[in-house]
Parts: sequence; structure tokens; C-alpha cells
Amino acid sequence: MTATRLLILGAVRERGSAHGYQVRRDLESWGVHLWGNIRQGSIYHGLRKLEGEGLLEVVPTTAPAAGPTRTSYGLTEDGERAFVELLEDALRSDEAGLAETIAGVGFITELTRERAIELLRLRVDAYRRRRARVVDEYDRTADEDWGHHVEAVRLWARTADSAVEWTQDLVQRLQDGAYTMRGETRGETRGAAAGRSVTPAGTPSRGR
Repeated sequence: MTATRLLILGAVRERGSAHGYQVRRDLESWGVHLWGNIRQGSIYHGLRKLEGEGLLEVVPTTAPAAGPTRTSYGLTEDGERAFVELLEDALRSDEAGLAETIAGVGFITELTRERAIELLRLRVDAYRRRRARVVDEYDRTADEDWGHHVEAVRLWARTADSAVEWTQDLVQRLQDGAYTMRGETRGETRGAAAGRSVTPAGTPSRGR
């Protein structure tokens, strides 16, 4: 639900105000249906729930000449704060799910370049700390028979390594001026590092 909340708030925020059909069309245009499990019903339910929580409010709209009257929503001050908090958590946390992370990346240009880089570096640090704890425990119990459960540790470690590598790569691209971030004029800081490679973090040595 965290990814859905972020996506709905972000979609409404980008338009200034939006009704459910507009939110659905925007999410589809962003390819959310390819990686997220967000159905049409979840969007309308999410809009009503966010309104009930005081994060969205109904805004007046002009009645259409034809077709159904639609309820449009805009962000409240609390909704704006919630959007920023969800966005920053999605980029900073090593515990964010894949859908939440992808949703956060989709709105990363709503942050300043410095803030985005700061959050992504915190993400790398968090992954490295948790990875060290996992691998240390794995090494400490080397004499125990983990059986097939050791594959879960290996999978998590590889996943963490991949997340660190991707995050470092994105940090480098942002440092080199990729994308137009909050407070910047389009193209003024765009760099040429889109293809820069980053050395992957290490992986557990045992069992490879």
C-alpha cells in the first residue's frame, strides 16, 4: 500500500488536481501496470482513503458538457508533507520493497540534486550495514549445517549487492548532472555519464 499511496499522491500532485480516471491514465503512461499490482479499484479506494486521512481534499471542478461528473482531488498541506516523507523513505531505506523503490525513483526529480544524492548514499550505507550483519552471522555459524536454507542467505546477499551497485550508479549519474532536478532549468546541469560503470560490491565468498 505504501507504493500505491506514493503513486496516487504524486499523480495528483503533478496535475495540481485530478480525478480517478486521470490518475489511472497517468499511472498507465508511466508503465506502473508493468511492475506494480495496482488495479483500477485500488486507485479509487486509495483516493477516498487518502481523503479520509486528510491528505487529499475534494476540489471544485467545472461540470463537463457531456459525460459523468467526476470527483477531483488536490493535496492538502498534510498530503504534501506525506508525499515528501514517502518519497524520501522509498529512496533512503534498505527495507523498501521493489514497487516502493521504483515509485520513489519515478518522483526523484521532485527533490533537489543534493537531497536525492544524500538519500541514496544513506541507502547504500544501510544496505552495507545490514549485509555485514547477515554475512557475519553466516560466517560465525560456518560449522552449522544450514542445509538448503543457506540459499536464502545467498539470495539476499546477491540482492543487496545488486541494490548497492544500482544505487551507486544512480548517484554517479546524478553527480555528473543527469536529469533535471527540483530548482534547475531543463538541461542546465545535464551530464554525460549515463553509461558510467560502477564496480559491484563484494559477495559472500563461501559456497560460490
